[in-house]
Amino acid sequence: MRLALGIDVGSVSTNLVAINESGQVQSKLYLRTQGNPIAVVQKGLSQLKAQLPEDITVVGCGVTGSGRQLVAHLVQADCVKNEITAHAMAALAVNPKVRTVIEIGGQDSKIIILRDGVVVDFAMNTICAAGTGSFLDRQAARLGVDISELGALALEAKQATRIAGRCAVFAESDMVHKQQMGHPIPDIVRGLCEALVRNYLNNVAKGKTIEPPIVFQGGVAANVGIRKAFQEALQQEVEVPEHYDVMGALGAALLAERATVALNQPSRWRGFSIAHADCQAVSHDCDGCANHCEVMEFRIAQQSVAFWGDRCGKWSQSSSVGVANN
Repeated sequence: MRLALGIDVGSVSTNLVAINESGQVQSKLYLRTQGNPIAVVQKGLSQLKAQLPEDITVVGCGVTGSGRQLVAHLVQADCVKNEITAHAMAALAVNPKVRTVIEIGGQDSKIIILRDGVVVDFAMNTICAAGTGSFLDRQAARLGVDISELGALALEAKQATRIAGRCAVFAESDMVHKQQMGHPIPDIVRGLCEALVRNYLNNVAKGKTIEPPIVFQGGVAANVGIRKAFQEALQQEVEVPEHYDVMGALGAALLAERATVALNQPSRWRGFSIAHADCQAVSHDCDGCANHCEVMEFRIAQQSVAFWGDRCGKWSQSSSVGVANN
């Protein structure tokens, strides 16, 4: 079996996907990054290998996410792309006619506008965490509700409570205030979902023309309350893909397959053995000029394999894998 791998390393979660030659997902993993991307990717590769048949050939490996630069050196990636490109690629695989992608992850949210299969505009919100997965996790824990039940709870509401959703701090304070006034929990949760959707549309999507088909992906897409709030606000059907939670990794895998198989190029990836290797990232200050760049060095089995972080290229030009194709 010939497979392509995709790895999406974010601040909250790290996702891995293996797809076959038809682009179908054979196996996937959703793991918590927990501040250690190297260790979690190694753990993920070990678990992924255990889920796959013995007789597989990896024809390509792609990486994306905020930790893509580091992980590209870890696995010797064939393709390194930013989150916009990866999520757009995955959405097009799900629905080739998609014109709007709503993506809300653990720490940020984004909107991608496509026309005729090409990204023509996008925007990201990385300033405020209101509406992201980590914020919803915290509110669910504070309410004593499992995060997987938060969306269903919103659907039980009889009347949405008005919640201020422009800021994570204000939203939480408003929720506490409304609880103390006696508003039922389902009404508060539904009001929160509606407030967070308003926040997204007024900030992230401000000035964007949202046209169907609309694909909603990212971990927050599991929340049926948020999905319903989007549908009511937009007066449009919002599609949630089967693999909504790992779409970045899926896009990276599809792009890796294109970079190797479609171009008849051999894969450079290091193999599953890297899951058990001694890997470290260390930093030092370069005193070669007045910039005093903080240079990162990546080592495998105590051997230097890559450098990055320098402005002039003195160190990074010796890297074994390029990460400029973002």
